Amino acid sequence: MYRRMLVRPWRTLSPRLRVAALLTAVSASVSVPASLSAQAAPPARRDTTGRARRDSAQAAATPSDAQRVEGVIVSAIRAGNLAPIAQKTIGRETIAARHFGQDVPMLLQGASPSLTAHTESGTNWGYSYLRLRGIDQTRINITLDGVPLNDMEDQVLYFADLPDLMASVQSVQVQRGVGTSTAGTASFAGSVNFETVPLALKDGGGDVSLQLGSYGAQRVSAGFRSGLTASRFAVYGRASALRTNGYRDHSGVEGRSAFLGAGWFGDRTIVKATLLAGLLADTLSYTGATADELRTNRRYNPLAKDELDKFGQQMAALSVSHVVSEATTFSTTVYRNSASGNYDYFYEPDRYRFNLAHAWYGATSAVNITQGALQVNAGVNGNTYARAHRGYLRPDPVSLYDNTGHKQDASAFAKASLDRGRVRWFADLQGRWSQFRYTPDPRAGIAERSIDWMFFNPKAGATVRLNGGWTAFASYGLTTREPARSDLLAGDDDLNAGNVADYGDFTRVKPESVRDGEAGVNWTGTRGALAANVYSMDFTNDIARIGAPTASGSVLRRNVGASYRRGVELDGRWQVAPTLLVAGNASWSTNRIRQFTDSSRETPVVRRNVEPVLTPRFMSAHRLELAASRAVTLSVEGRYQSRAFLDNTSSPDRVLSDFYVVDASARGTWNRYALTVRGANLGDTQKFGSGSVSGSGTVRYFVLTARAVFATLEVGF
Repeated sequence: MYRRMLVRPWRTLSPRLRVAALLTAVSASVSVPASLSAQAAPPARRDTTGRARRDSAQAAATPSDAQRVEGVIVSAIRAGNLAPIAQKTIGRETIAARHFGQDVPMLLQGASPSLTAHTESGTNWGYSYLRLRGIDQTRINITLDGVPLNDMEDQVLYFADLPDLMASVQSVQVQRGVGTSTAGTASFAGSVNFETVPLALKDGGGDVSLQLGSYGAQRVSAGFRSGLTASRFAVYGRASALRTNGYRDHSGVEGRSAFLGAGWFGDRTIVKATLLAGLLADTLSYTGATADELRTNRRYNPLAKDELDKFGQQMAALSVSHVVSEATTFSTTVYRNSASGNYDYFYEPDRYRFNLAHAWYGATSAVNITQGALQVNAGVNGNTYARAHRGYLRPDPVSLYDNTGHKQDASAFAKASLDRGRVRWFADLQGRWSQFRYTPDPRAGIAERSIDWMFFNPKAGATVRLNGGWTAFASYGLTTREPARSDLLAGDDDLNAGNVADYGDFTRVKPESVRDGEAGVNWTGTRGALAANVYSMDFTNDIARIGAPTASGSVLRRNVGASYRRGVELDGRWQVAPTLLVAGNASWSTNRIRQFTDSSRETPVVRRNVEPVLTPRFMSAHRLELAASRAVTLSVEGRYQSRAFLDNTSSPDRVLSDFYVVDASARGTWNRYALTVRGANLGDTQKFGSGSVSGSGTVRYFVLTARAVFATLEVGF
């Protein structure tokens, strides 16, 4: 019915029908998960009570409409259901079932193929990191409502600075491989795009969540939503606080966060503001322990109990979305992202404190056009960024250095899809410019220096609609990524006359590129779904820690030349019975660095056909969910990961052994109340989640999250 309305001249429509037309025009260009798009909007009904303005706003504010109207930029960078790439969209229902305040990587592990995570503290809270197809987090593009979140210098996001973020997230899309063009740092291994909860819901309400758990875990979270009011405003807010003593010795964490979204929904224009703030304080545990230390004390933490870390992060964004015509929607977001904090470091007999403080400003715009069988999404993004790096000798605040890293970034992309019969053809072109400029401490004895990079990243593919709910796709794409600051400076925080000879100029480390071929099939039926794909990622100038240790102990990053990652990924679910759901994913891969000269040891060694660091050959996750009654749901999930190497040498004494863990939960709901009991690592697997090899060759491990139980009480109103 709404589609027929759009053929009428805009000025002849009533205010109520203008709102409906606005939502329909926006939804024509926005991709939403099938579970949301299947929700039918209630039919329009004639109002005879004099409350037309209020009823029209509420009638327009169905959950599916809200998801669409607020997501113009999200839809421009996300992949649609028929995009020819490997992808997984995790909806709110799945997030709610898995979420208990844990750091984001710990929630996502097991939910998507080829995604691994590990934690520093031995619990689910605090610093944790994810890898995709074995590739580290600095090479994964991360956005929130289309706003880039990766730190521009080191291209990483510390999720720990945003505690309880997933409580305010509606969906997450994980794209594996080069994926589709997005804003911010290069989508090299893939991208993770977060969409926050919609504002324009029909009804208001709120909730309070209280949680207790092992190792002193405590969490309280409270949220509210106004619903769409008669004046067309809507507000959502949430505040959370959590703490844990940590499993490892003196690895406690305390976190605070706040989220606020507010919007106005006009006839043709939508204005939305988003504020996000987080604060994390913890006792440092970023160094693993040796096997001998762990045999004596599995909770051993080699860092001192008074080595502390405290960082806060804030994001503010204002977006305006506008319906230009029946076929065209446009949106612009301006944003500010900032973070600052301190961390300690002991190197006997000295104690140091390091301070980091950055702020960056940016704007991103997107236009979505639909003309019959042709759909076009285009966008631009620009950022300017500066981060101060300061080092002090304690206890007296003796300044050691004060330098600044500057980063500018600008990109533009155009995506187009064209339907011809059963085939949807897809093309995606992106141009990107980036500059890094280093301003040294005035006492450093060196001059300011900078470097520019320019990249062109094309992708193309096709999806074929087959019979019986099947589709098949194939694509090929190229992405090039510039070195991060930590690559250029080998992890050091200050460049000066004493170490500049170790690093050379900024051209020592070249940009790395990947050519990615993807092919697969997808099936969706009434009782389940299946996705299967193969991939071949061929890398040139892959950046790795293969150089000699510097005077500070850092290991030089160098380009290794050619390497590849090839594999198969499966993801599926099946409703075995009305009360029993079976789901899971798996991935098999072959990964090799063809050849490089390893100068990390006293005598350089030429290594051939070695496996890249922390890249397991096989991973799987499987889940059973049983509706034991109308009020009680039980679930159990197992995760397996095969052995992986801790550096790029394939040395048998530098191995992360395989492991299998089992988690389970029971959830009961009674009217406004819900009680969830979760158990993590119920078998108390005594294995390791990750590890590292120092410049001196010492092998250290991070333990898997220890066996723990959490109980969460939720009250809605």
